[in-house]
Amino acid sequence: MNGSIRRAADVIAGARHLIALTGAGISTPSGIPDFRSPRSGLWENADPYEVASFEGFVRHPAAYYEWVRPLARLIRDARPNPAHIALAELERRGLLKAVLTQNIDGLHQAAGSREVLELHGSHSAATCLRCLKIVPSHAYMDSVIDTGEVPHCQCGGVLKPNTVLFGEMLPVQTWHRAEAEARSCDVMLIAGTSLEVAPAGRLPEFAADGGAQLIIVNRSRTPMDGRARVVIHEDVAEALPAIVVALPAFASAARERPEP
Repeated sequence: MNGSIRRAADVIAGARHLIALTGAGISTPSGIPDFRSPRSGLWENADPYEVASFEGFVRHPAAYYEWVRPLARLIRDARPNPAHIALAELERRGLLKAVLTQNIDGLHQAAGSREVLELHGSHSAATCLRCLKIVPSHAYMDSVIDTGEVPHCQCGGVLKPNTVLFGEMLPVQTWHRAEAEARSCDVMLIAGTSLEVAPAGRLPEFAADGGAQLIIVNRSRTPMDGRARVVIHEDVAEALPAIVVALPAFASAARERPEP
């Protein structure tokens, strides 16, 4: 067995308050590419900093919806992969207290995770810019994907997806909860993120500064590799399930133990 997998399992088994921070890399095995990658196609015909900014959306929502159609189709059709399922299993066993995710695809919830803090919002609903009514995405997304048509509320206002666009603040309450989790955890499992996007990329710093051990599972290096207890440069869809399998037997019974 890979020694780093065993070390990660041992650290998780001994955790008092384990949390996870995930990024685009945990969803790429589900067919959702990092939109920052040229291979995704989203950078090729438009400048996302223009069409995917809040100001750009308000000026020309049609450009945004035409730009986002490929990603919206992938999110609609995606299913959780073994990495999502592994984190849900850690929560089911009572080991993982929360998932802090930069993703908007809802795959953690689809895999069974219950305590999910969506730092960049969610693709599951939209808000009317006129009356502020919240509308589930299933009510309009198929039409957007098929035609690129801008969805409207019953009042006539434009529907904006509840995702954080460039120029928008992160959801304040979600960020405060995420920061509190990072500062109070004793182990943070970082999966599928290069930690290059602010402010979410600072959460591991908060955790490490508070004395938490970091476990990083990411194909490429991150700025926090040097401060991590365990670094695994492998596919998250292979490494995370392997960590769950490697957990000591006593950790598997953690959810049956009564609270002190």
